Amino acid sequence: MSTTHHYDQLIAIFDGCFVDDFQTRLIKGDDEPIYLPADETSPWNRVVFAHGYYASGLHEISHWCIAGEARRKLVDFGYWYCPDGRDAQTQSQFESVEVKPQALEWLFCVAAGFPFNVSCDNLEGDCEPDRIAFQRKVHAQVMTYLEQGIPLRPARFIDALTNYYGTPALTAAQFPWPEDL
Repeated sequence: MSTTHHYDQLIAIFDGCFVDDFQTRLIKGDDEPIYLPADETSPWNRVVFAHGYYASGLHEISHWCIAGEARRKLVDFGYWYCPDGRDAQTQSQFESVEVKPQALEWLFCVAAGFPFNVSCDNLEGDCEPDRIAFQRKVHAQVMTYLEQGIPLRPARFIDALTNYYGTPALTAAQFPWPEDL
C-alpha cells in the first residue's frame, strides 16, 4: 500500500484509465486549471491541473467525469465560472454547480487515502460561505452515489485508485457527517 501521493502517480492512474477509450490525458499545469479538447496543437484531450497539486488533479478529474460528450469538446467544458470574490447570490450559484464534482472528488480522495477538504472557493468574496451547509450538500450527493451507483467513468477511476493505493472498497461509513469533522 502506497501512502505517498505524488502527481506523477495520479497522471499514471488517470492516463491508464482513459487515454485509450477517451483520448484524454491528465497534465500538470503551471498556472490555473483548464480543460482543453484535442486541437491542432495536441491529438489528446487534456485535463490540466494546477501546479502539480494532487488535490487540484482530483478536483479537475471530477469535473471531467461530470462533463458529457458534447461538453468534452469545449474548452473548460463550456462551463460558467466566476472567480473568487463572489457576492452571496453568485456564491450560491457556484455551490450549486460544485456539489456533484466535489462529491466525486471526495469519493476519489477516500479511494486514494488522501484528505478531502470541501472548497467554497470564495476567500475574497463579500459574503462568508456556510462551509458546513455546503459540505452537507456534498455529503448528501456522496450518499446518493453510494446508494444509487457511481457513474461509469468515476467508478473506473475509483477502482484504479483503490487498486493502486490498496484502500478498501468505498462505504458510507468512510464519509463522516460534516458536524463530525
